[in-house]
Amino acid sequence: MRNNLFGECLAEVLGTFVFMFIGIGTVASLVAAGTNITFWDLSICWGLAITISVFIFGVISGAHLNPSVTIALAVWKGFDKKKVVPFIISQIIGAFLAAALAYALYGSTITAFESTKNIVRASSAGWATAGIFTTFPKAGLTMANAFLVEMCITAFLVLVIFAVSDGRNEGCPKAGFPAIAIGLTVAFIGVSFGPLTGFSMNLARDFGPRLFCMLAGWGPSVLGPNSYGLIVPMFAPIIGGLIGGGIYEKLVAPYLPSAK
Repeated sequence: MRNNLFGECLAEVLGTFVFMFIGIGTVASLVAAGTNITFWDLSICWGLAITISVFIFGVISGAHLNPSVTIALAVWKGFDKKKVVPFIISQIIGAFLAAALAYALYGSTITAFESTKNIVRASSAGWATAGIFTTFPKAGLTMANAFLVEMCITAFLVLVIFAVSDGRNEGCPKAGFPAIAIGLTVAFIGVSFGPLTGFSMNLARDFGPRLFCMLAGWGPSVLGPNSYGLIVPMFAPIIGGLIGGGIYEKLVAPYLPSAK
């Protein structure tokens, strides 16, 4: 038999890579190439990219694609805790590789944009282009406010994931619907709250590309104000995911008709 854990981890690497590659490419086309797309266009591209990844890899690993989901499933759904760390590492690797390939394709365009705007990467001004790959808070947003935003939107996302993937929830069609619902949820969150924090909701989605940026010339400045990148996008989504999963398991699931 094939090594199931290896296959699942590979699916998490590739699944995270696919949606991150499309997402980063979309942001690069907006920022560096100056394409005429709206924030809704941007958000729907991220959402549909996740839908595509779930369609391709969901049957292999469940397509967690997000440490917040993996940890919430381990706490609330009995997901094998021995797989948590390998899954998270795989997700970070996938995001890092997506950032690297997107940079290989868009690198010269990004450099030209920086030259035109007199942007120095290894400074706070570099956040303008580092933001193609990772997330930063809107100017004036406090750390506490940003933390609350990421926690709340991740809780909402995980609540939806638990609902649409629950076989007991007869209100949700199962033939392809979960992947579409999850992707649309990401898009809706992006439009409504994305301008505040970049709607990370995902430690791997943020840390993998941020690590790449540190190695690609942006340096430690890419951590953001007050080491933002090591606090808000890393811990707020995990807490939010646990809250969202808990809301579903304790306040919704027990009252499903099939649970009576």
